Amino acid sequence: MLDHLPPDAPRHVELIDGALIMRPPQTVFHMLANSRLTDLALGIRPPADLMTAREMTVTLGVRQRPEPDVIVINRSAFSLEATTFRPDDVHLVVEVVSEESRERDRTTKPVKYSSAGIRHFWRVEQEDNAMVVYTFELEPVVKAYVPTGIHRGRLQTYIGFDVDIDLDKVIG
Repeated sequence: MLDHLPPDAPRHVELIDGALIMRPPQTVFHMLANSRLTDLALGIRPPADLMTAREMTVTLGVRQRPEPDVIVINRSAFSLEATTFRPDDVHLVVEVVSEESRERDRTTKPVKYSSAGIRHFWRVEQEDNAMVVYTFELEPVVKAYVPTGIHRGRLQTYIGFDVDIDLDKVIG
């Protein structure tokens, strides 16, 4: 359905529960957070068999095709013709929360991602003009995310590879 929208349709559209959701223009915070996380030198630096991507959809089912802000995917799934990725190819999804997407990013999408078996989920929020990253890992038996940390100033965690990101350098 998303791949057949007219050329003049909004650029960022996702399918949630069968409804087309148009994403509003992003804030500067949203842009800076996405840029920091995907920066090759300062952001998520996955091993050679993985790569980061921005604003690409993940097909979770016939009525579910959300567009996370950042994903880490299997490099083998990458194709210049791809318009979406399968959950089996997604190692991490990141949602940067904005005013308009708060409910979806905090409650709706994490449940859908965990039900699809995506192992890692991060939620990025703005707090006092700084980034705060909430990290979660999938508990596979119940297919639910459990919190693994709240990161201010520096994001240091392990998601199958080490992550170390200076969050204070994003804004300011």
